[in-house]
Amino acid sequence: MVEPLPSPDSPGLAQDEPEAADALWLDEPERREAAVPQALHGQRLDKAVVAMAGEFSRTHLQGLIEQGHVRVDGVAAASASRKVLAGQLVSVELVPTAESRAFRPEPIALCIVFEDEHLLVVNKPAGLVVHPAAGNWSGTLLNALLAHHKGAASLPRAGIVHRLDKDTSGLMVVGKTLPAVTALVRAIAAREVHRRYLAIVHGEVKPAAFSVEAPIGRDPKSRIRMAVVGSGKPAKTDVQVLACAEGFSALRCTLHTGRTHQIRVHLASRGHALVADAVYGGKPALGLERQALHAAQLGFAHPFRGNEPEMLLEAELPADLAQAWQQLTGSAP
Repeated sequence: MVEPLPSPDSPGLAQDEPEAADALWLDEPERREAAVPQALHGQRLDKAVVAMAGEFSRTHLQGLIEQGHVRVDGVAAASASRKVLAGQLVSVELVPTAESRAFRPEPIALCIVFEDEHLLVVNKPAGLVVHPAAGNWSGTLLNALLAHHKGAASLPRAGIVHRLDKDTSGLMVVGKTLPAVTALVRAIAAREVHRRYLAIVHGEVKPAAFSVEAPIGRDPKSRIRMAVVGSGKPAKTDVQVLACAEGFSALRCTLHTGRTHQIRVHLASRGHALVADAVYGGKPALGLERQALHAAQLGFAHPFRGNEPEMLLEAELPADLAQAWQQLTGSAP
């Protein structure tokens, strides 16, 4: 027997009910069907579908209609605005949202530099997104962590406590338990986690050592960029020049803060964009097609080994950066 749709004033299935929660995670979409009640006679199809699946956003349900996942009397509906009549049978394939499918384990190989029962340090390759977001709802470090150990599923962001940009390679520390995550977050906030990067930039940088201390916030002209702006958050980067040649410089950068795109923004603000960093004015060179930035060193006190000295972990340059570095400096860093 086909159950009728609820009235327009009735709430849809609550998000915290098991049926709704489970539907979001199924590989096969849940299917619902109902007859249009008299109360919805002559109303838009998307309004009727919302009455059937109120736990989903109207925008998502409109998308399902446009994609052919909604049928009226067995015929695929092409328009969310079409009118429905009392007694018509509406069926819906509730394909999950991309967001709901994002937090799933995926068997992605991890380069693990250190691991114990409390935390792990990974050497992230360039091209790997750290956390699911629009345009990258799968294939992320978070997905890999969920597959790597069961405890990740119970942790905020699977234990991720800081990030690297997609095209930045290098070291990241990740908590494996809630106490470890809490301790690491506090250590980062207290600036007790030390991070050093290797970078190649356009231009011959002078002087040989200096600091950039300039606030960083969203670029008022572009939502995808950050910029040095007076209303931004305080940010400080120490810069040491390791070599200069043929219009390029090899640098070591030490973070005192961890703002979004900090090194990229600070160096670009001095007229020295990272090689191949198109967002901030860098161009491909030295064989590089991605921004020339690598998190080479990570130092921190293990939160549960108080009697031991600070851990200092290192990651060699990946092949593309190593080749460019060798071409510029004549030696390995």
